[in-house]
Amino acid sequence: MLQIRTLALAATLGALAAGAAWFASAANATGAPDDEKTGGETTVYATGRNAFSFPAANLPDDERTRFVIGNSFFKRNWVQAPASTKARDGLGPHFIARSCGGCHVQDGRGEPPDFKSGLSDQPVGLLLRLSIPGTDPHGGPNPHPVYGDQFANFAVQNVKPEGGITIRYEQVRGRFADGTPYTLHKPTYGFTNLAYGPMPANIMVSPRLAPQVIGVGLLEAIPDEEILRNARDQAASGGPIRGIVNRVWDAPSGEMRIGRFGWKANVATLAHQTASAFSGDIGITSRLFPNESCTPTQKDCLAAPRGAKGKAPEIDDKTLDEVIFYQATVAPPARRNKNDVTVLQGQKLFAQAQCATCHRPSYVTKEGPFPRLTSKALNGQTIFPYTDMLVHDMGPELADGRPDFLANGQQWRTPPLWGVGLIKDVNGHTRLLHDGRANGVLEAVLWHGGEAAASREAVLGFTAAERAALVRFVESL
Repeated sequence: MLQIRTLALAATLGALAAGAAWFASAANATGAPDDEKTGGETTVYATGRNAFSFPAANLPDDERTRFVIGNSFFKRNWVQAPASTKARDGLGPHFIARSCGGCHVQDGRGEPPDFKSGLSDQPVGLLLRLSIPGTDPHGGPNPHPVYGDQFANFAVQNVKPEGGITIRYEQVRGRFADGTPYTLHKPTYGFTNLAYGPMPANIMVSPRLAPQVIGVGLLEAIPDEEILRNARDQAASGGPIRGIVNRVWDAPSGEMRIGRFGWKANVATLAHQTASAFSGDIGITSRLFPNESCTPTQKDCLAAPRGAKGKAPEIDDKTLDEVIFYQATVAPPARRNKNDVTVLQGQKLFAQAQCATCHRPSYVTKEGPFPRLTSKALNGQTIFPYTDMLVHDMGPELADGRPDFLANGQQWRTPPLWGVGLIKDVNGHTRLLHDGRANGVLEAVLWHGGEAAASREAVLGFTAAERAALVRFVESL
């Protein structure tokens, strides 16, 4: 125990100052910000099942109408063509969910199949990205010629699903410095009932869990220069934490931009994210992604009826814009119990363990990249998302081995922490990290490696009371 505590102290003495500096920088942003208001004036005071589903608190009335329209097309199911409804037909031919809300239930977080079901259920909020060695014309992942860039385990009538997903878990055991044992579960992914031939040996597979939607418009409004500053400051610190900016192709603007969304910061804008998800997850074409995701081998997929009377796109520009606007203006909920003694202790431990270096607390927003797709109500807000928007080497245990633009097979984006403590209220589970392998905050920390190994070692050295305080703080955000 003494040896672990000594190592943790040596690794984090400098981190205490660095983490404290980030908390101080948040206070210096406006003099005395109210970090209870996680999204500034957009913040809503909400808990329970609907905590992630409210519009920004300062949204004007006319924009609340746009929010409601976008919400409708986000949450209601699309149907197979041809259908009597012409506004929502065109599902598939291959798909993962029938609506955006099918993965982001209540605008919240997806989860892997329940352990108690024997993993027999096919995942919905968890998808598998696919690629083979090489890159696409924009420097992104190179899709598999038969199965494309995303595995679809559902299909419309008269079309075969690409197959099924299997998940096998291996137990990983360890102990804290005080002797308390813990058990983690490491997943391995596979395929069954493949409809279009076997997967090649060089296939690269990356699991991705649907994250909560709250505050994404605010994240889009963080100035580029602040994200670049995070990378410069970390590089200049001389420590192990050295996140990098992922630069990715953005279809709406037709240029390379700083990645902000996705588990590897592989998407730059909400417009790209939304249109891409309609295409890959639901099989709905748009002006930005006009082609069905059928490969030449998939003859039944190519022959399936199309929506919108066979004319692309299946979702028109106005409807797509409203769905993007909806997501941009979903509000983050306020912090809870921020003055609780245990929460305040956890905040100090969070900085001590160097967590605040990657999970930077605060920013002041500017204007998003496409003003017509968001609201001015999001501009100039002091926000507390707890992320640096960079990708970091998290070590071999979390690696997926699949590059995504500049992010390599061991790098992952720092996820925002706001709302983590409400996931159980909204979605009934506490599965965290990119594939839901971590059951709660503490398990998520224990999976940290690579650049974050010193932070994990610091937490391993904490007492049971300190570990509980750290979790209470993160769950208060």
